[in-house]
Amino acid sequence: MESMGTLKRSHNCNMLRADNLGEEVVLMGWVLRRRDHGGVIFIDLRDRFGITQVVFNPELNAEVHAKAHDLRSEWVLGIRGTVASRPEGMRNDKLKTGAIEILVDELRILNVSKTPPFPLDEDTDVSDNLRLTYRYLDLRRPGMSENLIMRHKASQAIRNYLNGENFLEIETPILTRSTPEGARDYLVPSRVNPGKFYALPQSPQLFKQLLMVAGMDRYYQIVRCFRDEDLRADRQPEFTQLDMELSFVSEEDIYSIAEGVMKAVFKETKGIDLELPFARMSYDEAMDRFGCDRPDVRFGLELVSLTEIVKECSFKVFRTVVEKGGLVKSINAKGCATFSRKDLDDLTSYVGNFGAKGLAWVKVKADGEWQSPIAKFFTEEERANMSSTLGAEEGDLLFFVADSPGIVHQSLAELRLELARRLDLVSKDTFNFLWITDFPLFEYDQDQKRHTAVHHPFTSPFDSELDLLETDPGKVKSRAYDMVLNGTEIGGGSIRIHRKDIQEKVFTALGIGAEEAADKFNFLLKALELGAPPHGGIAFGLDRLMMILAGKDSIRDVIAFPKTQKATCPLTEAPAPVERKQLTELYLRPDWE
Repeated sequence: MESMGTLKRSHNCNMLRADNLGEEVVLMGWVLRRRDHGGVIFIDLRDRFGITQVVFNPELNAEVHAKAHDLRSEWVLGIRGTVASRPEGMRNDKLKTGAIEILVDELRILNVSKTPPFPLDEDTDVSDNLRLTYRYLDLRRPGMSENLIMRHKASQAIRNYLNGENFLEIETPILTRSTPEGARDYLVPSRVNPGKFYALPQSPQLFKQLLMVAGMDRYYQIVRCFRDEDLRADRQPEFTQLDMELSFVSEEDIYSIAEGVMKAVFKETKGIDLELPFARMSYDEAMDRFGCDRPDVRFGLELVSLTEIVKECSFKVFRTVVEKGGLVKSINAKGCATFSRKDLDDLTSYVGNFGAKGLAWVKVKADGEWQSPIAKFFTEEERANMSSTLGAEEGDLLFFVADSPGIVHQSLAELRLELARRLDLVSKDTFNFLWITDFPLFEYDQDQKRHTAVHHPFTSPFDSELDLLETDPGKVKSRAYDMVLNGTEIGGGSIRIHRKDIQEKVFTALGIGAEEAADKFNFLLKALELGAPPHGGIAFGLDRLMMILAGKDSIRDVIAFPKTQKATCPLTEAPAPVERKQLTELYLRPDWE
């Protein structure tokens, strides 16, 4: 191995064009491929910017050519040479540097490499564990570095836009106190305060509200957050948010700013001009039509209620569900009457994963005739009313679920997504934004036998519903809103509570007594008594947004060093045991031995 010596990189591996012919240049990078054609050695030299072909010709420099015989994949090189035009028939129009090559007259081998554990020059199928163990190699692969570059561009677009809108970028603490926000905290023991613990923030929620009390008016931060929760493809124990808060605003102001951020990001990263404003839909409408509060509206397959039509029918399953206060809803899968019995059995098993006890179906034949095991239970008028309500035509396949509202909505919401996948109804190149508004303020937790916050306990109810906080909290609507992109929630926020009396009423409705509220939130309650302005904000999951922009199915593909689904890091083997001495210093006594 050699040092760089006097070599100083003059260009990256994506800069040189035909305009540079005859120039002496210095490039540095990794060997992507090596080819030996009749004694002439060709190397594809790669860095994060691109690829340039370099040539070792024995007729031009025999010593350098002999040295190049040893080069192997992923060796690190520095070369000096002259830019030349590629011979006719050897140009590569797929590369920006495809019209030129470098005739090398000086080669320095800066480092060698063992054979990589998986190919880096193509997008081969490699296990996630192996990829994460050698993440630094994985990031050299096609597409991976582009994901991080896109993420950088998105962050810069966010900062540029918000700075232009008079926002201040302000950092909030990473070591804070544990507060209930819906997920388990990561706790950090304090050495200098024995028996006490910090918590890593699940979000900067309280601090950004305090910044509004401080008069900062418009705050943002691209911030790391932590949640000790079970993981899925779109979750990580540590994740990144774009966090914002504004004073003296209404929902309309938040919508405008948030849409402006998305427009800037999409323009910078994808060259797409988003049309503003985004569509809006209330929570109640979303649940009624799509069965969930983050609907993918790029395709139809909407849920249709048949509860009133079947409430007195002779099909006992439907009638009994309605009598118990449940729902009967249906999806019309247009043109899908060709589904086989196996297809129908598979879909029945699928919705069973979401609590559905069954999946009734009807194939619509010629003249509106029903082919189904349940057809005999309905009168001709009932069948006609259902067909009319569903817009059923010959060749359609009708699905029905009857159960409690929660099970009906979840099972049919998942069914429509599964049908969309099977029928290939959506494209990853389509981006459809939607605001969901007017969420319930609370939901009732049957296990805890109390109300919990749908978003968080600092969300403001509508002024017109304040009296319901004490009389019927389950009916209170909140000034909360989510931004949904292609069926994924990428951001959520609300107008906050800025009055102490209202905050205390919300705590009471949540079963948080005065003593507990004072213990956990005294600093917030004090601030609300000292001139807190009306304020609101929103936070976006940057990882989820980038996953969608990059067309990936997991946020791990857009994070430099992510964790596995078991919250471990194969690269560093974290989490790892620590010495007993360290635990003693923290006044911890392990009981797992």
